Amino acid sequence: SYSLDELKLIVETARSSGRPVVAHASTPEAMRRATLAGIETIEHGDDGTPEVFRLMAEHGVAFCPTIAAGDAILQYSGWKKGVDPEPDRVRRKRASVKAALEAGVRMIFGGDVGVFAHGENVRELELMVEYGMPVIDAVRAATSGNAAVIHVDDRVGSVKPGLLADLI
Repeated sequence: SYSLDELKLIVETARSSGRPVVAHASTPEAMRRATLAGIETIEHGDDGTPEVFRLMAEHGVAFCPTIAAGDAILQYSGWKKGVDPEPDRVRRKRASVKAALEAGVRMIFGGDVGVFAHGENVRELELMVEYGMPVIDAVRAATSGNAAVIHVDDRVGSVKPGLLADLI
């Protein structure tokens, strides 16, 4: 709930000490302000609109949709996935992810692990694919995509000489 001027000052202050800024935002206005302020990624984006996702794409802002978190919370609350109709929150999240993909927003990976058990991070990848990302794009989001947005792609995120890598 920061104003655009406040967000710009936050970004300027953080960048002056070499720190990138990310925003946890769900409303279109919060996402718009964060994008215009110069943040690097938006997490959640539950109610993002095609317009705000186009703005994010224009400004090179990456999107971390955290699909698995909401999915888990709904299941903990009694939703029987695959049996019960999809809740409105799931339909809205599907629409926001679709809009982001159609706008060409760079997607990254993060599922708010802790909402569900650590070690089950693959749930986010599975849902990214279920929500419309090609498998290879979901894998890239979780590897080279994340490495690039957190500025460590000179050390990790790809399998190539000189970089650290685990192969499964």
